[in-house]
Amino acid sequence: MDPFEELAAAVYEDVAVTEVIRPAAVLPESAARTVLVELAVRDVRGDGVWWSSPVLWQRWNRPWDGPEEAGSSELIGSMQVTYGSPTKYAITIFRVTITQRGAAEGWTVESLCDEALGFGGFTLAACPRAELKSPPTPFRMR
Repeated sequence: MDPFEELAAAVYEDVAVTEVIRPAAVLPESAARTVLVELAVRDVRGDGVWWSSPVLWQRWNRPWDGPEEAGSSELIGSMQVTYGSPTKYAITIFRVTITQRGAAEGWTVESLCDEALGFGGFTLAACPRAELKSPPTPFRMR
């Protein structure tokens, strides 16, 4: 583990790896709708392993013990997302975290993303990327 990962693990306790996706992956509208439906069908409060909100998707090792209680379920990793960016119905994935439990089970940033994005027919490597614009020129006094 590199020094940055060690620092992150110490600060966030259970974090093994956090990666900022640059440029951010952008899930197109057609695939985004499919992914959202599949995540809902696989919800941890039922028989699934995913918990999702408009800002965070989490992968757990097994379904929760109750409707609002993770109980003995353990978090594998999470994906920070933004709905409606850069276009109205697209979803942007910009940061992924793997817990120590997830890393011990062999999960990586790519495998976590590939499982979620796979519901829409994408992988992290094949997902379109956000356009990076050049920074503005600095203001200079004359």
